[in-house]
Amino acid sequence: MELPKITSDLETANFQDIYNEEEPYLANCIIANEIMDNEEIDKAVLSKVIFKNVTFKHARLERIDMVDTVFENCDLSNAYFGKGIIHRVAFKDCKLMGVDFSEANMGNVSFENCMANFSSFVDTRLKQVIFNHSSLQSTNYYGCKFSKVNFEECDIDEADFSQTSLKGIDISTCTFDRLNIALESLDGCIVSTDQAIGFSKLLGLVVKQ
Repeated sequence: MELPKITSDLETANFQDIYNEEEPYLANCIIANEIMDNEEIDKAVLSKVIFKNVTFKHARLERIDMVDTVFENCDLSNAYFGKGIIHRVAFKDCKLMGVDFSEANMGNVSFENCMANFSSFVDTRLKQVIFNHSSLQSTNYYGCKFSKVNFEECDIDEADFSQTSLKGIDISTCTFDRLNIALESLDGCIVSTDQAIGFSKLLGLVVKQ
């Protein structure tokens, strides 16, 4: 997976600087300790930007174009990034409760130590995306297209994988009591022994130990 490509000579900026251009655009900067709740911007472009301790709660950033961007310890709860292009972006120690990435295109994106319960990836394309040590309870992956997606030690309880193939996807280190998934979607999914026993119940099997 490609990491965000960011230089070390970034300037400090304010998010409101995005309005200084003819089109909403921010590049080569660090934005820290700002509150941008309920912000609404269409087709914003972010390139080589680091956000630290910033809140975007209930923000609506539809069709955003993000590349080489990092969010550290940010709160994006219930933000909307629908139909966005998100490439080489890292979310570290972020709160993403209810965040909506529906119909986005995501490539080389990482979620590390994030709280993303009830988030939505409906009809989203995810290529080379990693979810690492994150809580993904009741996350909606309906109709997703997965390519080289990794789930490492995540809580995916009650996640919805309806109409999404998990072929080649490794969830063996994840924890869950129940998933919303059809049997055909599990074809080729990599699971642990204990998980396999649990899934066998979907077939009506009685496992004798």
